[in-house]
Amino acid sequence: MATAPNVGMVPFVGAPAAQAEAPALLRLAGWRRPALRVLSIGLFFAAWHVATTWDVDFYVRFQNIPTPAEVLEEAVALFGSAAFYVHILASLERIWLGFAIATTLGVGMGLLIGWFRFAEDTLFPPIELFRPIPAVAWVPLSIMLWPTERSSIVFITTLGAFFPIVLNTIHGVEGIDRQLVRAATSLGAGRLAIFREVVIPGALPSIVTGLSVGMGVSWLCLISAEMISGQFGIGYFTWVAYGIVKYSQIVVGMLVIGVLGMLSSALIRLVGARCMPWLPRRVRDAT
Repeated sequence: MATAPNVGMVPFVGAPAAQAEAPALLRLAGWRRPALRVLSIGLFFAAWHVATTWDVDFYVRFQNIPTPAEVLEEAVALFGSAAFYVHILASLERIWLGFAIATTLGVGMGLLIGWFRFAEDTLFPPIELFRPIPAVAWVPLSIMLWPTERSSIVFITTLGAFFPIVLNTIHGVEGIDRQLVRAATSLGAGRLAIFREVVIPGALPSIVTGLSVGMGVSWLCLISAEMISGQFGIGYFTWVAYGIVKYSQIVVGMLVIGVLGMLSSALIRLVGARCMPWLPRRVRDAT
């Protein structure tokens, strides 16, 4: 007896072609994204060169800004001097020490506030009270509180990173799917095991986001504190360069701050990605 053709099954003729095309797209995306990023930096420096050499004036006095060539010449001279590295190392020590303290306090308090109602009622109101106060406003008080310039600047740096870290940690804990908690409970997990195996991994993406944001804010607070009360550091160097009318040194200091901040945030994201191997990597469309 003849059987009727299975009209519901349609062969996927394009499967081999699609499978062959996918690695090509990934290879394209692999070199295209770095190329676009390098191109964007190149376009920025080209626009900077044009604005400062062609006397472009659109209500902004570009003639007072040093050219990229002048800044490069100044950067070569500064990086050839040991004194400039003293400022860089001083800022790096302060930023990472303050960031480490803020991470310890912010993540710890965020986990407690997000998971325990008693901690939310007792710890969260003071945090909300002090959070709107700019870190720069703490500079006079920090000078009175701490005996050394280093400790007062680290305190300002810690404040800048603390609030983004603690808030993102709280939101990460509150956003955990309660079905996961019920499932762990039904399997016999205790409260400590749930907190360790469910709460912390579930909040980790938000924690990493808070760390990245906190690092950026921390750099802002560090530079402001060094400009106001510092005697060493990139912020202090940049402010002194403004006082002695060394415009090329000002731009070099700004670029160093930008590069160090970018590398710091990239390091945090890299470590965060290594700590979360279960998250799928985003593969963007190459078209």
